[in-house]
Formats: sequence, structure tokens, C-alpha cells
Amino acid sequence: MTQPPTPDTGVPVCYRHPGRESHIRCQRCGRPICPDCMRDAAVGFQCPDCIAEGRRETRSGRTTYGGLRPTNAATTSLVLIALNVGVWLSIVLTGGNGSRLLDYLELRANAFCNLGNGFINVQTDAATCTAHGATWMPGVADGAWWQLMTSAFTHVQPLHIAFNMFALYVLGPQLEMVLGRARFLAVYLLSALAGSVLVYWAGPEYSPTVGASGAIFGVMGALLVVALKMRANPQGILIWIGINFLVTFTASGISWQGHLGGFLGGVAVAGVLVYAPRGPRRTAVQVAGLTAIAVALVVATVLRTAALT
Repeated sequence: MTQPPTPDTGVPVCYRHPGRESHIRCQRCGRPICPDCMRDAAVGFQCPDCIAEGRRETRSGRTTYGGLRPTNAATTSLVLIALNVGVWLSIVLTGGNGSRLLDYLELRANAFCNLGNGFINVQTDAATCTAHGATWMPGVADGAWWQLMTSAFTHVQPLHIAFNMFALYVLGPQLEMVLGRARFLAVYLLSALAGSVLVYWAGPEYSPTVGASGAIFGVMGALLVVALKMRANPQGILIWIGINFLVTFTASGISWQGHLGGFLGGVAVAGVLVYAPRGPRRTAVQVAGLTAIAVALVVATVLRTAALT
């Protein structure tokens, strides 16, 4: 972007009227604008060029960052909520904490043979374990790679799923409205995977982890990136992030690895989406960036598996 001219004193001037001092900047592109060029926007003021571009994007059905503009920004979040609730009900109806379905969906770094009464055997294999009437508890290192994603849709405790789904219901539509459906799903799913990968690396080897919290923290991280990019007031989302991280590191039984990994994943994915250069190659750059993040997570998973086996 061409820098606007400035007088010798260093005072910024309007990019359309070089002779006029300007101490107001467009909330979208950051260029100085004078009172004659200020246009009211949803947040602050924008320049005439950005207002015109926004109108073109609205007519074309595209969001600011290239996604298709959703007709109902809550639809995707409601579908995700329905999936989480459906899995939760299936677990409840098949035994809750004792559900065999839960054993296969929850994230466990390594497998073991559950002998009952608190005893386990980590030296045997699945065939030997089940042949002796014990219960085999699969893990990612043993080949249950699907747990990296299914665990993000798995809950047992009612309060756990209630809080996560409430957060998704409140925050999800806000992010989808800005990014579009496909890009919102990319944030959600890659954040969930990032949270699981950090749990795989830094969490307990045999204890299970469940919950959509990694994906939710990813949505919060993405909203923070969007707010900073748009130069909007980030106070609201910072309060959400602060409270949730406070609970994460002060309450017992919470996977800080999943929360931190999801948050960092959401920040990375949103950074790729909102900072990709405008123009016809924007989508290609976004896809390449998201692919690189996904590949990095897969490589991290492979390296951790090699270390455990």
C-alpha cells in the first residue's frame, strides 16, 4: 500500500487531500482521512475507497476476508452443537463414564489393558488383553488416531458440555459472520486438532481427555486476531479469554494443554485468513497457509507417536 504524503512537520495528511492535516485513520485500511472523507461505519470511520469496496463485497456475497457471506451465521454453530449433544447423549445412554463408546472416542496418548480394580497392564497387546477377559483401552500411539478429532466432540459431564456449547452459541456466529462458513469451520476444526496435538505431547500418557474446549479457545483466539486486524475494541473478547484461562490454570481436572493448544491454533489459522493479501490470489494463499498448519500438526503427531512406540 502506498504511504500517504506527509508535510515536512511529519503531521499526517488525508490520502485524498494532501493539503489537509488528518489525525483520524480509516478503521479498515489505516490511511489518514480528513472530515470530508470520513464515512460512518459499524466501528469508527472508514475512507470512501473502503466503503466502496465493502459495498462491492456485499453485492458479491463475500465477507471481508473472502468467504461466502452466510445467510444465517448461527447455522454452522447450531450444527456443531447438535453433533456434540448427539455424541454426549450416545455416551450417556451407553453407560456414561463406563461407556465402551467413550473408551474409543476420548483422547488417550497410549493404549493399555484395563485389568479392573485400578490395575492396568501397559506391556500387553489388544488380542492378549481381551483373550483374558480384560478391557483394551485404545490410544493414539497404538493406532487410534481418530481420537485426536473425536475427543473434541466428546463430553461426559452435563456442566462441561453446557458451558462449551453456550460459548460456541455466543461466539461462533460472530466469527462466521466475519469469515464465512468454510473459514469458520477451518478455525474450529484445526483449533480442535491443535489442542489435541498439544495434549498428545504434553498431557498424561494414559489418562483420557475429552471436550470441545480446544476448539472454543481457538474461536476466542481467532476473534481476538480479527478484532486487532479491524482495529476494533478487543475488550469483550479479552474478558472471555482472561476468565477462561484463569479457570484453566486455577481449577483442577482441566486440560490446560488442550486449551492452550486450541487458542494458539485459532490465532495461527485466523492470522493466515485475515492477513492474506487482498486480490485474486487471496483464497490460494489462505488455502496454502491452512494446509501448512495442518501438515505441521500431522508431523507433530507422527513425531510424538515415534517417541511413544
